[in-house]
This record gives sequence, structure tokens and C-alpha cells, in this order.
Amino acid sequence: MSIQVKAFLYSFIIAVFAFIFFIPLLRKVKLGQAIREEGPKAHYSKAGTPTMGGLVIILATTISFLYLKGEAGIDNFYALLLLMPLILYGALGFMDDWLIVKKKSNKGISSKGKLFFQIIWAGIYFYVFLRKGFSSVVNIFGWNVDLKWGYGILILLMLVSASNAVNLSDGLDGLAGGLVIIALGVVILLSYFRKEEAVLIFSLSLLGAVLAFLCFNFKPAKIIMGDTGSLALGASLANLFILLKMEVLLILVGLAFVLEALSVILQVTYFKLTKGKRIFLMAPIHHHFELKGYSEVEIDAGFWIFALLAGVVGLLLGIYVFV
Repeated sequence: MSIQVKAFLYSFIIAVFAFIFFIPLLRKVKLGQAIREEGPKAHYSKAGTPTMGGLVIILATTISFLYLKGEAGIDNFYALLLLMPLILYGALGFMDDWLIVKKKSNKGISSKGKLFFQIIWAGIYFYVFLRKGFSSVVNIFGWNVDLKWGYGILILLMLVSASNAVNLSDGLDGLAGGLVIIALGVVILLSYFRKEEAVLIFSLSLLGAVLAFLCFNFKPAKIIMGDTGSLALGASLANLFILLKMEVLLILVGLAFVLEALSVILQVTYFKLTKGKRIFLMAPIHHHFELKGYSEVEIDAGFWIFALLAGVVGLLLGIYVFV
């Protein structure tokens, strides 16, 4: 069995068994999701669904990757770079989820507090990144631009925006998990073509864990990833494109996430400028379609197809322009 297959299978099997044990435990201790009052009324029935499923994703990925990193010849420093965003942003999400559960409301860490820690984590990551000696040159569709110190700002923007965008997309059963799987599929193919073995092994480990999660999260969800999962997965996706030196492609491959985040920005801005008017029935935009009468399965399918098309374009550009 190849190491690539092992990475996926080990993570998937660990995650499946962990979820089988974890879900009843969360129900027993009543660690369930609180539903925001301003959200769609149809979501009230989801109140109490076990949350923090991201913990299993993080643990399964980390165990599989660390177990195989020696066999793959991945040095400790590079392994640290791959794991840091997953664990640090996951820890931030866990703190937020824990406060939400304890308060029995949808208010955990304040938005300013969350942003503060996201920036701090990005700064720590950039320090390790510099120690590894990576280049600050960015390939912009064939043009190489050296950002020098500005590369740190790019890393900050990528980690913070990607983690928040995936977090905003995590509003329907299966939606965020499916979108992440599609993005990871593109990363896996790009890392294969670029012969980036470390990124490939990590991505396959992460894919196995997220796919296992989706088995329990597709409607009706038995568990929710929570901020623990969404912040960790968003930051990890950004990290993978940083390490592949295909930073620009994150926008294209993650276009569904970009549109989700953009819909919130437009809605809030327009609401403030017009003193109460709205562009969408509700933001993020997946809730707009929900209020239009589309089922969660239909919305999931639509977003997944859109993400798949964007991913194919990103993959082709990655192969013919970046590789």
C-alpha cells in the first residue's frame, strides 16, 4: 500500500471510529450547538446538535500525518508549518465553541477578540515560515513579484480571510465540508504534479478526516464541525496554497467561500448606508437561497457544482501556468 493511500485511509478510519464514539458522548454531556436568533427559523430544530466535530478532524489528520511523516521523509520544521494553522486556528475555534455552549447562546469570543488571535497566529506562522527560508516571490499568473516584507501581510490576509470565509459557509448541513473536500481535491492534484510530497500527504490525511466528517454531517447532521473545524480548515487551505507557492489560486479554487464572505460584506455595508435596506433576504448568501424556498440538499448541490467548476479552472491554471 502506498504512503498516499495510507495517509487517506488511516485518517478516514480514525475519524469514523472517533465520531462513532464522540457523537453519543457529546449528546450525553449536552455539548450542543446554539442557533442564532436572527437565522432562518427552520434551523431552530437543529438546536442541540452535537458540535465541535472539528476536534476529530484535527486529531485524525494530525495522528495520520505524524505517524507517516517519518516514512515520507518530511522534516520536523516543515511538518510544523503544515500543522500550525490547523491546530492554532482550531484551538481558537474550540474556545469560541466552548463559550457558546457554556453560555447557551450564539455569542462566544467577540469578533474583535477572534480577529486579534487570528492575527497573532498568522504572525507566529510567518516567523516559522521565515525560519524555513521560503521565498517572498509570488507568481501572479506567470508574473513573478517579490513582495519582500509585504509577503507577511499577504500571509496574514490569506489565513484570516480564508478561516473566516469557511466559517461563514458553515451554515447548512454538509455545505462547508463538501466545499472543503473539493478544494482539497484540487490541492492534492496540484501537489502531485509539483511533486510536493509533504503537502500531498498532509492534504490526503485532511481529506480522509473531512470525508469521514461529511458522512455524519450530511442532512440531517448528527454533528456540526463548529468554529473548531471551520477556522482550522479555512486556515489550512490558505496554508496549503502558501506552501505550494500558488497563493493567487486560493481565490479561484475557494471562489464559493469568497462569494459567501462577499455577500456578508455587501449586506452589512448596504444595510448601514441605506439605514435598514438589504440586498439579500439574509446573508451569507446560502441563507438567501434557503429563504427563497430551496432545500439544503439543493443548495449544497448548487454550491458544490459551482465550486467544482471553479476548482477545475484553478487546477488547469495551476498545471499550465504555475507548475
